[in-house]
Amino acid sequence: MKKEIAAVLILLFFGSYFKCVGQQNIRDSVENLIKNLPHFTIYQDNYIITGIPIGELPTKQNSNAKFQISFKERLTDAVLPFSTYLYLTYTQKSFWDIYINSSPFSETNYNPALCIGKIIKNKKSILSAVAILIEHESNGRDSIYSRNWNRLRFNYVTLMNHSTTMTFSAWLPFSYKVDNPDLIKYVGYGEVALNWKTKNKRLFFDIIARKGASWSWKGSVQSQFSYRFAKNINVYLVLQCFTGYAESLINYTVYTNMIRIGLIMKPTKFI
Repeated sequence: MKKEIAAVLILLFFGSYFKCVGQQNIRDSVENLIKNLPHFTIYQDNYIITGIPIGELPTKQNSNAKFQISFKERLTDAVLPFSTYLYLTYTQKSFWDIYINSSPFSETNYNPALCIGKIIKNKKSILSAVAILIEHESNGRDSIYSRNWNRLRFNYVTLMNHSTTMTFSAWLPFSYKVDNPDLIKYVGYGEVALNWKTKNKRLFFDIIARKGASWSWKGSVQSQFSYRFAKNINVYLVLQCFTGYAESLINYTVYTNMIRIGLIMKPTKFI
């Protein structure tokens, strides 16, 4: 009887030991994966597209170009508490009236953020990532044309399968009521994004949906199809549609319905 009890105790001890070793190996593999990635990478889609309104006669005044620049910089190699890493992100979105005289920029929105993120991984693959961001977004203008807001943002990204990724975001807005007190009625308190790709990674479909914080429909849906020219280059032909409010900060109360086509570069890594 004593021998049987001793055997059970040994199994329990070594079972716990191997479990801890397995968890440590997973943590080590995540750390090595992150450290082997470049510090400076694409954050969100980078694109330049041009197009026309849907349901209206296109003119020089209502047709434009739109481009976005987005990147992130990993600020730490050392693992922070709770196996997290610190990032700086920056996204800039501009609207360019290229079809009218002098081709002015009608609006540019600047969106820097400080982010702390964590990767969740099992023995086989990355399952999901969580992040907390402190964000500022503004159009850099003054007087009655000033638009800006700040938010504490929570992101959860999960791989549903090898072809589909879901992102759930929620934010707590603050310091926005001076220049745009009703902004939250149009941008809401969060968004949901779906990213799908074919097995050969040549065709992508992305959709982002927001619901404004009001009983009436005030939100937005942005969808896009992207086709990769060749396997070894990160350049795609993209068709993007935007329907709703707050595509730009300056005109966040104006309903927009645009279709645009152009070129896009996408993030190549889940993290």
